[in-house]
Amino acid sequence: MDYEFKKNTLDGTYHANFSMGHEAMGRWLIEDVAKDIELLAELYEQIAAVKNTQDEWKRSGQVMTLILTDQEVIVQENALFENSEEEFEEDIHMYDDECISVCGLEDFETMLQSWEVFIRRF
Repeated sequence: MDYEFKKNTLDGTYHANFSMGHEAMGRWLIEDVAKDIELLAELYEQIAAVKNTQDEWKRSGQVMTLILTDQEVIVQENALFENSEEEFEEDIHMYDDECISVCGLEDFETMLQSWEVFIRRF
């Protein structure tokens, strides 16, 4: 998973560009995390809590839902939870890249740390 963080010097907006297949991670960072240091601290705690367990942790944000397990992280658009299972299966192929992303737990934690360093600089 490759990513790049930028801040627009003209309007102060943040941008998180992710490699193909992980675009939803960038949307989640910008729209649901932004500069919320307290949320980042909570996420680090939850990552530590699910490591080496069979537990799962879920957090629904304004736009996206985050699911942590001991192996992977899933970020998906809240609207996907509203569809029935049949509709979901039919529609998911159109929206995969923009509405759902999956990555390893360690990669996710590293990305969060990079995001925190980035937002603390500004």
